Amino acid sequence: MEFEPIWELPIALYLFLAGLGGGAFVTASLLAWKAPETKAMQRAAHIIALVVVGIGLVLLMTDAKAGLLNPLRFVLLLVNFGSVMTWGVVFLAAFMVFDLAVVVLDVLKRAIPTWLQIAGGVSAVLVGMYTGALLGVAHTFPLWNSALLPPLFLVSALSTGAAVVFLYGALAAPREFERTGWVQRAHYFLPVIETVLVASLLFITFYNGDAGHNSVMALVAGKFSLMFWLGFVVIGLVGPLAVETALLFVVDHSFEQTSAGRGVVAATNACVLLGGFLLRYLVVMAALPVTMVVPFM
Repeated sequence: MEFEPIWELPIALYLFLAGLGGGAFVTASLLAWKAPETKAMQRAAHIIALVVVGIGLVLLMTDAKAGLLNPLRFVLLLVNFGSVMTWGVVFLAAFMVFDLAVVVLDVLKRAIPTWLQIAGGVSAVLVGMYTGALLGVAHTFPLWNSALLPPLFLVSALSTGAAVVFLYGALAAPREFERTGWVQRAHYFLPVIETVLVASLLFITFYNGDAGHNSVMALVAGKFSLMFWLGFVVIGLVGPLAVETALLFVVDHSFEQTSAGRGVVAATNACVLLGGFLLRYLVVMAALPVTMVVPFM
């Protein structure tokens, strides 16, 4: 008997977009701190964060059809503080409010208060971690019920958020992008950490019963193996890491200031975005539940 996934593409997209938005806001905060002259990139990051998180929430509500058919269930999400989903709604709502306030100040060309940058950054980090905790409450799914999933999704969120901001900078604001060296170097270590977390998650899950074993095997040697190895590992993780290593330590820095160099940077960050989406899609789709066998009396 083949297991029918309880969550599919819409939830994977929601998890990806929510993390992407949070990571973009954190990247904008780092740019404001270390490269304050990158105003266009910061403004774009704030707008991207607001839009993608909003789209993600629409996807979540559309997939959670019971909420649309019974609006009172949305009310319960605001009062049941024993639920991870309630805390997720709080984190997302706070982030949307803070980010909207920042976008308004950007439009008015007003300075963004430090407390607002910090509050928005904290809520963005909480949103990134929440996307992993949301899956973790499903205790019967070994691939989801892991303490490694929230930090993994947070690291991936920071990586994809930085990637979308760098992608914009390389294509639309090249002069500002040239001034983001410190933030680019900080971003370099995220795929390394992500690789360690993914390997650890798979290793631990592999030995967590038949369901965990079968979930990992579906990823590394089963029906998801091509998407996992070629799409996520090669194109989305190792490939971008290799290119960034060359750009930072081998190729002359002036190469990034050429049209060819900016094209390479843009393509690399697009691959990071693909890898971030595939990570969530594969985690959602490959998870198998623990099965209970009850003997006949």
